Amino acid sequence: MLLKLVIFMAAGYAALLLLVFFAQSYLIYFPQRKITFTPAQEGLPYESVAITTVDKETLHGWFVPAPVEAKGTILFLHGNAGNISHRRDYLLTFYRLGYNTFIFDYRGYGKSSGSPSEAGTYRDASAAWQYLTEIKAIPPSRIVLFGESLGGAIAAWLAAQKDAGALVLASAFTSVPDLAAELYPFLPVRLLSRFQYNTIDYLLSVTCPVLVAHSPQDEIVPFWHGQALFQVAAEPKLFLTLQGGHNEGFIFTRKEWAMALDDFISTRLGAPSRSSQ
Repeated sequence: MLLKLVIFMAAGYAALLLLVFFAQSYLIYFPQRKITFTPAQEGLPYESVAITTVDKETLHGWFVPAPVEAKGTILFLHGNAGNISHRRDYLLTFYRLGYNTFIFDYRGYGKSSGSPSEAGTYRDASAAWQYLTEIKAIPPSRIVLFGESLGGAIAAWLAAQKDAGALVLASAFTSVPDLAAELYPFLPVRLLSRFQYNTIDYLLSVTCPVLVAHSPQDEIVPFWHGQALFQVAAEPKLFLTLQGGHNEGFIFTRKEWAMALDDFISTRLGAPSRSSQ
C-alpha cells in the first residue's frame, strides 16, 4: 500500500513537472487584446503607430509628444500583463514632466500580431528602437529606456545593445529562474526553465546611467531583486525606494517619486527638470 502511494505521488510530481515545463509561457505572459483607453480620452495628442519586426510581426503603439519642446523621449516597455491601454498614468506622468513617450505592445498583446516569446519580445524592442532612431530621427542619447517588471529585463537587454541616454528599471527581477525559484521552491525550476530574461547579466554590459526603483512591500518581485540589480549597475546610478505592493508602488503614485525620476533623467540628458523650472 505504501509503495503504491509513493508511486502515485511520484507520478503526480512527474506530471506536474511536465505541465510546468510545457506551459511556462502561460505562467509568464498574461496578454489582453482589448484596448480600453486611448490617450485622447485624457486630452493627450498622440500618433497611432504600426511597426514591423524583422520576423514580420506588426506591433501597435502610441507616440505621445511632449506638450512643448521635449526634454527627451521615453521608450516604455511594459510588464507581462494587460496591454498599453492599462498604462494611462505613466503616459500622463511623462507628458506632464515634458517627455515624449513611445509605448507599444509586444507581439500577442493588444492589437499586435503574433504570440509572445522571449526572443520575440527582444525583437519587438529592437523594432521600437529602430522606429524612434530612424523614423522619428531621435538621437539615441535622448532616449530613456523605461522597463516595468518583465519589461525591465527587455529594457536592460536593449540597453546592453544600444547607446541609450538612460535606463530605468521599475520593480524588475534579476532573472526568471531566480524569481521562479522563490515562487515555486518545491520544483527544480532552474532545470525546467525555458525562459531566462536575465536582467542582472544584461546590466553587466550596460554603460548608460541606471535608475532602479523598487518597493520593500513588493509581494511578487522581492525587494532584494532591485537591490541586486542596483549593486551590479555601473555608475552613475540611483536607487529609488518605493512603497506598496507590486501593482501599487508605481513611480507615478507619488509626486516626489516622479520628481526624483525627472531629476535623474534630466540631469543625465542635460535637460532642465520640472523641479528646477
